[in-house]
Amino acid sequence: MRHALVNDSRGTVVFGIVRPCTHRLTDGLKTEWTAHLCGLCLALRADHGQFSRVVTNYDGLIVSVLTEAQTEPAARQRRTAGPCPLRGMRTAPIARGEGARLAAAVSLVLASAKIRDHVADGDGLLRRRPLAAAARRVALGWDKAGARTGAELGFDTAVLVDAVERQQGIEALAGPGTPLLTVTEPTETATAAAFAYTAVLAGRPGNSAPLAEAGRLFGRLAHLLDAVEDQPADAASGAWNPLTATGTSRAEARRLADDAVRGIRPALRDAEFTDGRLAHVLLAHELRVSVDRAFGTTACAHEGHGSYAGPGSQGSGGLPPGFGQQPPKPGKRGFLAGCAVFVGLCCTCKLCCADEYEGPWSGKKREGCCNSCDCGDCCDGCDCCCDGCDCCDACSCCDCGA
Repeated sequence: MRHALVNDSRGTVVFGIVRPCTHRLTDGLKTEWTAHLCGLCLALRADHGQFSRVVTNYDGLIVSVLTEAQTEPAARQRRTAGPCPLRGMRTAPIARGEGARLAAAVSLVLASAKIRDHVADGDGLLRRRPLAAAARRVALGWDKAGARTGAELGFDTAVLVDAVERQQGIEALAGPGTPLLTVTEPTETATAAAFAYTAVLAGRPGNSAPLAEAGRLFGRLAHLLDAVEDQPADAASGAWNPLTATGTSRAEARRLADDAVRGIRPALRDAEFTDGRLAHVLLAHELRVSVDRAFGTTACAHEGHGSYAGPGSQGSGGLPPGFGQQPPKPGKRGFLAGCAVFVGLCCTCKLCCADEYEGPWSGKKREGCCNSCDCGDCCDGCDCCCDGCDCCDACSCCDCGA
């Protein structure tokens, strides 16, 4: 079973379909994106404890991004977070407030559902009763924690739980000829509810309908891409996969994915934002990249190297050939602190992609080994700026009316 905003057991990075290469996040958007990701991580820790940070995910932060995009600048909240290995042991401004807390609540509830799904399927070590029982306890705790935070924000997480529970019944009945969108419906419903509630938190109820539509299509896309990426491994392990079970071809899945991307853009145009640049880049541009990546059509040269990997995760891309044979000599940082920074630089791939980073031990400024290459602007391979629409009015990445 697949769910938007939830990690799949095979994931090797902070999970999610929107994994932007940081070279495409220009004009301060990289800093903003990191602020929301770190804000989600620390909101989880503050409200639900250290262990809950394992559900930090790329897609969940979009809930925080959308909330802030609708909020007046004076009401946006930032605080300085302490040093973190994944930020090179440096402080950074992070997003805080109701948007980050809603993102945390949604991520917890859906991750809890994913755990229960794996337990029910007897995946891996969860075939063993003691481990399955422990996993159920974790899932129950996350359910309660997410519901508690949701209630404090006025958001009823029961809509998420209901959608997830319906998913199991739908999958049990699905077979050849079942419309694929029947299988994706619960995921669409869950993400629509989360996206729509950002309008309530931001005090813009008029945005609820268009954002619900954007969320519905985003959920559909997340479910589709997860199914496409997992199909080979699912076939090898005998696991249930929506495409295989319904007999849906990859060509049809691609058509549905492309339609979802196109449908999100007008939904965003119908919403009123105070600063929608980051939301626009993530949901109008990066989703196109996500589709291409899932279907193996095109990819940024930096793909997998620019993404931020959060707590308990490893980077999505490997190090460049030959890297690491000449480790830097210990300098300003102690050996252990330098090792921690080195791991963080590897996880975030700043060693190869960053325009500039500090040496883990020496603290000296260094250039990423591929920082001079060109991965193109955020509109490369995207048709959203070439059909006379005004979808790029909210950002400065295009020439079409920006």
